[in-house]
Amino acid sequence: MLPVIALLGRPNVGKSTLFNRLTRSRDAIVADYPGLTRDRQYGYGKLGPIPYIVIDTGGVAGGEEGIEELMVEQTVRALKEADVAIVMVDGRSGLTAADEHVAALARKHSQRPWLAVNKAEGLDQDIASGEFHALGLGDPVAISAAHGDRIASLMDEVLAPFLEQAEAHAVEADDADSVDRPLGIAVIGRPNVGKSTLINRLIGEERLVVFDQPGTTRDSVSVPFERDDQNYVLIDTAGVRRKSRVHETVEKFSIVKALQAMERAQVVIPVLDASEGVTDQDVSLIGLAVERGRALVVVANKWDGLSHDQRRQLKVDLERKLPFLDFAERMTISALHGTAVGDLLPAVNRAYSAATRDMSTTELTRELEAAVVAHAPPMVRGRRIKLRYAHQGGRNPPVIVIHGNQTERLPEAYRRYLINRFRKAFRLKGTPVRLAFKSSKNPYKGRRNKLTPRQERKRQRLMKKVKK
Repeated sequence: MLPVIALLGRPNVGKSTLFNRLTRSRDAIVADYPGLTRDRQYGYGKLGPIPYIVIDTGGVAGGEEGIEELMVEQTVRALKEADVAIVMVDGRSGLTAADEHVAALARKHSQRPWLAVNKAEGLDQDIASGEFHALGLGDPVAISAAHGDRIASLMDEVLAPFLEQAEAHAVEADDADSVDRPLGIAVIGRPNVGKSTLINRLIGEERLVVFDQPGTTRDSVSVPFERDDQNYVLIDTAGVRRKSRVHETVEKFSIVKALQAMERAQVVIPVLDASEGVTDQDVSLIGLAVERGRALVVVANKWDGLSHDQRRQLKVDLERKLPFLDFAERMTISALHGTAVGDLLPAVNRAYSAATRDMSTTELTRELEAAVVAHAPPMVRGRRIKLRYAHQGGRNPPVIVIHGNQTERLPEAYRRYLINRFRKAFRLKGTPVRLAFKSSKNPYKGRRNKLTPRQERKRQRLMKKVKK
């Protein structure tokens, strides 16, 4: 399982800025205004020795009422989900009562709290962090989320306890690849969209508890089964509640479990509730799956109960809200009645086959040349961008490495054009395709032409004549 790191602190100490730097994205709203993040924001961490999940929380100041009280509940829930908590304070504002309140929450609900003194750029580290020792969270680390100062070293220390576990997992994965490894399928989606019903229908038995109430699944459950001589493992981003306890207050859906399930799976099935349309949470979850490069088969469940107008509106929503999913197969099913469920596993196999397809350098280069002939790259500063050859750089998702000159200046529209060409030529339906560009170095860049002694004397005589 990927380690989970929660960021917390009082409003406007830079949590969202640090979240964006760790995930190398702009997913969290950042502005000089306190209280912008009112719910948990999730992302995959990229800055550090190993991958991890980051949770950005709303600011906690103490004495909250109304919506601020709900923000505190969200922060406590994030602390319980996380393996590590990074408490952020403002090195320029100094220690406040709100910082003490946040530190108390971290000491109570987190097993591994860290203290980061933000906005310490240009300040002496010892002076900036000195007064924060009083919070009792260990030695403070002075950082700058906005400028990136000492962020990498902080993450090295935070993630050090998980390195051995990550290395052991990598060895297990390598061993598993040497044998007939089951195909992992993560079924993700909002509460009560029919994930457990779908899995029960796929395996042909009531393995998971199904109850008409959101949140009856609390943990991830792996369900192995075999179909047509192919081994599968279905991962329900959810868990089992005993039937005698389903009437109790249910826990909210855990996005962390969904993200960890995506990491374990090779194919992801996002399940949408066709009767409710495409929600923002659906878009967020699917976007994270695409970011991790997982093959996808998008499923709209409860299709049988829709009117003609509702079905037409759902198709419009899918096109409008999920334009980045044009590569994925989309299916409309009824998990309850079994309508079209039999077509799901063949679609999963097609997506996985595309994600793991081998492509030869010769064929890739030939397709690249054909794409350039059909539509040449644009001119940049009077020079044409040259794309010379391509080769495969990875699988699941497919990575295509393209060599040439000035490739870093290639417009995004042309990159999409190349992806569509490769996708069509190599039948890469159902998987994201990533392009990596490498530019050849100019051997003459930065070098001055060396003159012979005779040429140098001639140059100096000419310069004297010009001056006269």
